[in-house]
Amino acid sequence: MTALRILIVEDDAVIGMHLAEVLEGMGHDVCSIEATEAGAVAAADRDRPDLMIVDAWLQDGSGVCAVKTICRNGHVPHVFISGDVARVKAALPAAVVVQKPFREDVLARIIQHVIDDMVAPRSP
Repeated sequence: MTALRILIVEDDAVIGMHLAEVLEGMGHDVCSIEATEAGAVAAADRDRPDLMIVDAWLQDGSGVCAVKTICRNGHVPHVFISGDVARVKAALPAAVVVQKPFREDVLARIIQHVIDDMVAPRSP
């Protein structure tokens, strides 16, 4: 798997730290862990991540809204994590979503899928 700079957007500090450990164990670099919508937008602008792992629903703002704002300036690949996949899909039907609680192998497989989509040639 190609090493990526990853922005984590998660308002639960324990889950955020666990995600960082898992991602770093996979060989990735976690450039920031943000707990708010505003923090996520600022970190994406500052750090220019290759991938974002985003909790869809935050206590201060929305991960879904953060991704929409960030992607206005150009698409940044992202994976949502949520306990309510259906709600994320209702907001963003094409979203890639991992159900909480997640298994590390499922997260790794989804990240690889997103990476593959990043490098796959697009049809005209």
